[in-house]
Amino acid sequence: MFLLQPPQVRELELFSAMPTHLRRPERSVWAEANRGGAPTDSFLEGPVVDELGNLYVCDIPWGRVFRIDAGGRWTQMAEYDGEPNGMKFLDQKTLLITDYKNGLMQLDVVSGEVRPFLERRNSERFKGVNDLIFDGAGNLYFTDQGQTGLHDPTGRLFRLGRDGRLDLLLDNVPSPNGLALSPDGKLLYLAATRGNCVWRVPLLADGSVAKVGQFFTSYGPSGPDGLAVDAQGRLLVANPGLGYVWVLNTRGEPVEVLRGPTGASTTNLAFGGTDRQTLFVTDSTHGQVLRATMSAPGLPLAKR
Repeated sequence: MFLLQPPQVRELELFSAMPTHLRRPERSVWAEANRGGAPTDSFLEGPVVDELGNLYVCDIPWGRVFRIDAGGRWTQMAEYDGEPNGMKFLDQKTLLITDYKNGLMQLDVVSGEVRPFLERRNSERFKGVNDLIFDGAGNLYFTDQGQTGLHDPTGRLFRLGRDGRLDLLLDNVPSPNGLALSPDGKLLYLAATRGNCVWRVPLLADGSVAKVGQFFTSYGPSGPDGLAVDAQGRLLVANPGLGYVWVLNTRGEPVEVLRGPTGASTTNLAFGGTDRQTLFVTDSTHGQVLRATMSAPGLPLAKR
């Protein structure tokens, strides 16, 4: 009988922690619903790296976006009435944000101005958008998670075309979260957090999806969150309930495990560095960013 080799285990190292003066150990509306009312000084998500090597992260409960330079120094870029979660660059100076409270928002990283991008669908509010990714043609895929789960598997996956057409691709996902595309752009990987798994979503030429399947199954109290793909086609999965990042080969087998410190909540991840082989991982429990040097670079992220 063939037995899989156990994955290599490595420890994530600290890149930079949020300075004390930026932390807010207070109760918030977001924490009331998502952290049992416990004071939460920050909850980091949405890492993305710009062309100059700066890392951007958002802070969900306090509606903030930060820039962290290569030396680990933090600058607050914006604070607004929202709950930002996922971020990708729309163009060189504009971040597109999936905001649980407001829908899709855009941030000018030069001026700090935050404006609506897509707040509603046919005059109806979203459940609570979560993460996003552009394909090579400039189409935008984003997840609408809300409070869905196995008790209510009605989370949604949308595609917003360059022409402004908004298509609902899936409406039966238990807590849709992070997104990543295969190197050829023909497969979309979708984290189903409360299902504790990652779905494999074939993207067909006519814009539809079919034969959606389960690619990877995890375990523990909170399932897959942020996703990324490297140049070898391996899928990297941030798993906050375990404090892990799974590195999966194209068969969905774990070949490496990156492990955060005790109590870490590894929510999301992004490639950066001069060679794109540095993996940055948000540890939301501790309000810090971890990192690891990878054997393969991450795929470049498309913009509109």
